Amino acid sequence: MDIIGQSQTGTGKTAAFALPIIEVIDPKERGVQAIILTPTRELALQVADEIKSLRGKKRIYVYAVYGGQPIGPQIRALERGTHIVVGTPGRVLDHIRRGTIDLSGVKFFILDEADRMLDMGFIDDIEAIFRETPKEKRVLMFSATMPPEIKRLARRYMKNHEVISVSSDELVPEMVDQEYVEVVPARKLTVLRKILDSGEFYGIVFCATKRETRELSEKLRRSGYRAEALNGDMSQAARERTFWRFKTKKTRILVATDVAARGLDVQDISHIVNYSLPMTAEDYVHRIGRTGRMGKRGKAVTFIMPGEFRRLRYIAQVAGVEVRKSELSEEIPREYRERYERNQRDYGSRNYSRNSGRSRNYGRSRGNGNNGRNRKGGRRNYSDDYSGDYRNHRY
Repeated sequence: MDIIGQSQTGTGKTAAFALPIIEVIDPKERGVQAIILTPTRELALQVADEIKSLRGKKRIYVYAVYGGQPIGPQIRALERGTHIVVGTPGRVLDHIRRGTIDLSGVKFFILDEADRMLDMGFIDDIEAIFRETPKEKRVLMFSATMPPEIKRLARRYMKNHEVISVSSDELVPEMVDQEYVEVVPARKLTVLRKILDSGEFYGIVFCATKRETRELSEKLRRSGYRAEALNGDMSQAARERTFWRFKTKKTRILVATDVAARGLDVQDISHIVNYSLPMTAEDYVHRIGRTGRMGKRGKAVTFIMPGEFRRLRYIAQVAGVEVRKSELSEEIPREYRERYERNQRDYGSRNYSRNSGRSRNYGRSRGNGNNGRNRKGGRRNYSDDYSGDYRNHRY
C-alpha cells in the first residue's frame, strides 16, 4: 500500500521508511532498488547517513547524489553498484539523462519533504523521474503540510494510498514557547543581542535573503558571538563544514535562509529566531519545528515590524498555534508607527496575497544601521531609531 505521511522534520520518519526498505532489498542484486528524493543536498546526506546507521551488518550500499559537486565521482560510485540512491531531483534527473542511473528495478519511490520540493519548483523533475520507474512499486510521500498540490500529486501517482496525518497542533512541538517581538529594522540587531545574551543560546536565526545572512553573521562575529552564515551561494564543501561546526557546537548560532537550512536535523536546539517574518504558515512550521524536541523545551521568537501583525496573526491561525507578545517588544512612537503602517497599506495590498501567503516582491528593509544610538554616540534619539528609510520598505 502507498502511504502519505504528514510529519515534521525530526519525528523519526527516516527510520519509518528506511527499515522496511532495508528488510526488502536484496543485497545480491546490484541495481538501484529504492530512490529517495529530497529538496536539498544537506537532507540527502543526512538521510543517506541515517540509512547507513540502520542497515546493521546487511551489505546494502547507499549513495547520495546532489548538485554543487563534480559529477564524475558520483558516476564512478554508481557504476560500482548501489541499492539505495538518495538525491535531489535535478541531479538524479541529470544522471538518468546521462545513463548513469537505471531505475527500472526500483521497488520503492520516496518523496521526503514533498511540500518543500513542490515549493521549490521540482514538480517537473519529479514527474520525469517517476516515469523512469516500473509500474509496480511502493510510493511513499512525506510532508510537514498537506497543501492541495500534494493531494493532486497523490491522486496522479499513488494507488490505494493511506494518509497517516497528525493534527496541526501536534505538528508544532508542544514544548515550544512561541513569542513575537515588534521592532523596527534599526533596532532588530539590538533586540537579537538581548535574546542571545538571555541564556545558553544554541539555535538558528532565519533571514529572508542570502545577503542578510552574510551581513548579520558578520555583525554578530564582530560582537564576539560564534555565528556563521548558511546560504545557497556557498559551495557544497563550505556548507558541509559549516553544518558540521554547528552540529558539533563549535558554532552556536547559525544564520540561515529557509532553503539552505531545509532538512537540517540537529538535536538540542534551544532557540529559533525568525529575524524576518516567514512568508507562509508552512515556512513557520518548518522553522520552529527544529526546537522543542526529545522532551526538552524550546523557544521560537519572531520579529515583526509595525504593520506586519495581521500577517503574523494569519500565519498563526493557519498553523493552529498561539504566539504571545514578548516583553522585548518595544514601544514605538505613534508617528513612526503610523508611517510604517501607511507604508504597509501602500505596498502590502499590491505585493501580498492573503490566499497564498506569499509575496512576489517581498523584501526586507535595511533600517538606518544606528542600532539604537544617535550619530554622536549619546542618548538614544527616537528620530534616529525610527525615521530610517521607511519609504523604501517593501512588505
